[in-house]
Amino acid sequence: MIVSPAFSGKRYAVLGLARSGLTSVETLLESGADVVAWDAREEARAACDGRATLADPLAMDLTGFAGVVVSPGVPLNRHPIGPHAASFGVPVIGDIELFALARPSLPTHRVVGITGTNGKSTTTALVHHLIKAAGIPTRMGGNIGLPVLGQDPLPEGGVYVLELSSYQIDLTYSLQADVAALINLSPDHLDRYDGFDAYAASKARLFALQRAEQHAVFGRGDPHTLRIAGEVSGSRPGDLVQIVDPNAIAGQAAWPSLQGPHNLQNAAIAIAIVSALGIGEDVWRKGLESFVGLPHRMERVAEAGGVLFINDSKATNPASTAPALGAFPRIHWILGGLPKGDDLDECAPYFEHVVQAYTIGEAGPRFAEILDPIMPVQRSEMLCDAVRHAMDAAKPGEVIMLSPACASFDQFRNFEARGDSFRQIVEALIADRDAPCPTGDGA
Repeated sequence: MIVSPAFSGKRYAVLGLARSGLTSVETLLESGADVVAWDAREEARAACDGRATLADPLAMDLTGFAGVVVSPGVPLNRHPIGPHAASFGVPVIGDIELFALARPSLPTHRVVGITGTNGKSTTTALVHHLIKAAGIPTRMGGNIGLPVLGQDPLPEGGVYVLELSSYQIDLTYSLQADVAALINLSPDHLDRYDGFDAYAASKARLFALQRAEQHAVFGRGDPHTLRIAGEVSGSRPGDLVQIVDPNAIAGQAAWPSLQGPHNLQNAAIAIAIVSALGIGEDVWRKGLESFVGLPHRMERVAEAGGVLFINDSKATNPASTAPALGAFPRIHWILGGLPKGDDLDECAPYFEHVVQAYTIGEAGPRFAEILDPIMPVQRSEMLCDAVRHAMDAAKPGEVIMLSPACASFDQFRNFEARGDSFRQIVEALIADRDAPCPTGDGA
């Protein structure tokens, strides 16, 4: 784990003891800090009992505290911890800020910060893979994988690759990423912000935190990202700001886990990042070919009878689903769940790729209503029924794709459970078309 003398002898409160919160407690305790820890769940508090003071910071006088560390899941626009901490002049921070404060005591290293509405996880994993392919020590963390504080420090010359949500950026004030990237922007998480402009401003802070001599990389797929790129370009030398052109990158056919226009952009962003780190084309081209995609994001789970099965359960909004539909010419599209909006407008440019749609979940009736005039629609309600119907209809050369354009919480505990269920259903039905659906969340 990462420890630092920066925390020694200081007082911190940690609110929320899930994965990142508990790791923050461990780092602070091992660094010699005095820690107050709290979670509404008794079983979560038990992990800190006897090691940290168990008390709710909302009920405390926070005078003299160095910070209140909160989970990115705490809605700062509604939770009272923000005003309460501010009344004592105490900053509300996250584990990424603790990492930033610890950096001066770590061996010399570089940090890559990657944000955006869609494609963050794939791009982060790809950058991490390309850095490893170059033989450079690297760790991946932030909004993906293990909390960065819970991983062993890198040796000198290493690179930390961080996926950063807007919530995590909101909770850091000191992170100066040597290379920062914004992939794209579209409306998302607006329950946490005062409109889209505030959400975009949160993403833009990643670049405001940088020094003028650090690299910035941008996608070019939407006007909001281009506007931020223009603002950043005006404040630092032009050779440090790159707006990538995916069409300038040849060879995508040789990257099996990076198909589709969205993955071409992800790859272009990753290439620009690793090039800024000094990694050459001979290395990154081989790395693109060997990259294995993330679970639940354009994941190839099976192929049977000439039909390819794709698990894209991580596509929890229409903007994320749209490029997946653009990746293949003939798709049997399984969609639905807990909707984040009332339309599929962002998917419309790729409707011609859909052979038939299979609607499930709470959004099923509304999505069927939208799609009925445009394409054949099977109202399936449950995921297993949708897979069965799609398998009955699909022909060799076609794709059966779960890309829900919705959150999972109507039928599943999270998008991972939804994707796992899809994989299990596919495997069972390939083995026996008459098999009962596997048991599990929503199956």
